[in-house]
Amino acid sequence: MKKFDTEVRLSREMSLMDATLIGVGAMIGAGIFVLIGIAAGVAGPAILITFVLNGFVALFTAMAYAELGSCYHDAGGGYLWVKEGLPHWNGFISGWMGWCAHAVAASLYALGFGAYFELVFHEFSINLPQWGFFSPQKILAAAAAIIFAYINFRGASEAGKVGNLVTITKIVILVIFIGFGLDIILKGGNWQTTFSPFMPYGWGGVFKAMGLTFIAFEGFEVIAQSSEEIKNPKKNIPRAVFLSLIIVIPIYLLVAVTAIGAVNSGNMSPWAYLAEKKEIALVEVARHFFSGGGVMLLIAGLISTMSALNATVFSSARVAFAMGRDRNFPTFFSKVHSKNFTPHWGILVSLIIIILMAVSLPIEDVASAADIMFLLLFLQVNIAMIRLRKKRPDLDRGFFVPFYPWLSILGIAMLLFLAIYMFNYSLIAWIFTIVWIALGFVVYKFYASGREVEFIRKVKALESIEKKEYSILVCLSNERTVMSLTSLAIAMGKKHNGSRIILLSILEVGEGEKLRTGLEGTDKLKRILNEAETMIIEAGIPVRSIVKVSHRISQGIIDTAIEENCNFIVIGRQKEPTFFDRVFSSMIDTVLEKAPSEAVVLHGDFKSDQIKNILIPFSPDAHTRLATEIAPALMEYFNANLKIAIVFNPGTPKHERDEKIKQIKQVMEENSLTAFVEPVTDDDILKGILRRSKNADLVLMGGRSGDFFELLLAKSLAQEITEQVKCPVLWAKEYEERPSFWASLFKPLNLGKDNHEQQS
Repeated sequence: MKKFDTEVRLSREMSLMDATLIGVGAMIGAGIFVLIGIAAGVAGPAILITFVLNGFVALFTAMAYAELGSCYHDAGGGYLWVKEGLPHWNGFISGWMGWCAHAVAASLYALGFGAYFELVFHEFSINLPQWGFFSPQKILAAAAAIIFAYINFRGASEAGKVGNLVTITKIVILVIFIGFGLDIILKGGNWQTTFSPFMPYGWGGVFKAMGLTFIAFEGFEVIAQSSEEIKNPKKNIPRAVFLSLIIVIPIYLLVAVTAIGAVNSGNMSPWAYLAEKKEIALVEVARHFFSGGGVMLLIAGLISTMSALNATVFSSARVAFAMGRDRNFPTFFSKVHSKNFTPHWGILVSLIIIILMAVSLPIEDVASAADIMFLLLFLQVNIAMIRLRKKRPDLDRGFFVPFYPWLSILGIAMLLFLAIYMFNYSLIAWIFTIVWIALGFVVYKFYASGREVEFIRKVKALESIEKKEYSILVCLSNERTVMSLTSLAIAMGKKHNGSRIILLSILEVGEGEKLRTGLEGTDKLKRILNEAETMIIEAGIPVRSIVKVSHRISQGIIDTAIEENCNFIVIGRQKEPTFFDRVFSSMIDTVLEKAPSEAVVLHGDFKSDQIKNILIPFSPDAHTRLATEIAPALMEYFNANLKIAIVFNPGTPKHERDEKIKQIKQVMEENSLTAFVEPVTDDDILKGILRRSKNADLVLMGGRSGDFFELLLAKSLAQEITEQVKCPVLWAKEYEERPSFWASLFKPLNLGKDNHEQQS
């Protein structure tokens, strides 16, 4: 019943060079410009060892990315691998941390941009005011985050040849910086003194600097995220991952050598001078190289921080969007803007995290929090790689991590060691990480786990429907409705070959009573099922009957739908319910929303030979479209005619009426419908539909049950029609995800002329 969109795939246009430059651009970003001064203050000249060791740590994880990226060619990267390779909670937590890690990284880059842009003002002798706790750097960082969030909202992003040009520009500037710096070092003659003592803070300083700067090495993961667009991904993803590291690590080492060996630090040690300048250390060093050197590095820093900020805002929002699509997050995260086609809610919530981190914590703690998150993320990817090697040996891998699993285990140990060692550098960062992960477990336990299971069931059910593989559950409770409900199921089953029907009767026992006590009362239900089963066997459709004893009828229906993989439910209701019938129906229907199925709900009953004229009151919503998809099966089985009453609100302009008629004709063509079409333009829509239903034997319409209070205290137009027409009414209910009661409180009210249209 559900109409799936045509599969959309990205054209594979990225060459090996393009993919490599993506990784290089992500690594030679804000990390090296912003963090080298801070890291030099932590490790001294031993920052060279820091970069070498971080290169090895990154290499071990890069191997895992190369292996998995060579055989998984869809976008998503580590989040999807962890989700498949490890238990479900790992997948959620990896996405939860990935979302935060990219948002916190964006905070770091925003702070770097703020520092560089503040320096631009200083170049023009402009001093920005400080508003209490909010320094100019933090104010500029927040402003930059808002601007680039808006750019992402509008759909602009750095990609393709433009991205390559930016990356090459950064490399050229750093090569010029390195060239002038090495020239100064070699001409100075006493360069050895600037590197002595080599490890002023011991190995502890080296390990702290490793944890602090690891974020500058994680850019290779972006290559895997772009795998849908890379040519020959089986070979090119591993090559691009390793080439990006081969290019980047020597550049990092040469930048560190130049920064320490060529700096004019006066009476201070070179690393102390770099630590004092923090984010703008490279700019201050370049000032002494040649006229305009500082401006050149300033430009490179601005380009890098802007590029990195734009990319991480996009990545953070994309992770939130993916988790919303998987129903790990609320559904609104998976919405895209109607005009810009961007995940606007993911961008907005990510922006809030980015700004809060940027304005509330020092840059060292922001960097540490991002590093810890990425270290733990990469740890999970390595574990997932080990598990998937055993779990999925069938995957066509273009690269295998050598010495399996020992190199991966060594990588896991090093990642865990660095993450834990960051306790000694930034306790605040670890507290933030622990709180965030703990919050993630709470969200998963009480929210995401159930929604994810429900969503998986929905996807499977709708895939079966799309393939016309119907498994129809017919809920029977009394003899009066056996023929009508069974006829509806047979009509659906005969229309689509391969269908099967499950007949279900439920005997309810009181709370606290043992279920076995209800077994004695099943004889009457068996007689009802036998009558229906005989009809279905004569129609030549596979059928099974089930009697279930349950404390709650509603739960029994849902359990059976799940156990039997049913994707369509046929159920009956009272046509003119009393107050207590409405209480009973609303409770069952509210729970039915959880069943992974589409459904028809029959109000009233009929005999098969009575259905000659079917009426559909049409308005273009999902449920009414489902009704039109069901109509051909009913017309064929009952040999009935169809009339469609197009519902228009009074005063609807002619061009809107013509557009709606055009939409309806398109739906009719899609479902091979031949029908008499009549507009309903009465001042009172209800009376107009009732007048056109006089000759109808069955009204087929879209309808949903609504929330408990909505059904109990109010009547929709669909309910009014159902109770007042003389013939039976069949509601078609598409399987839909409904917002919670609390979320609906914040939904804009749709009053006036659209209200009846939506309800009908």
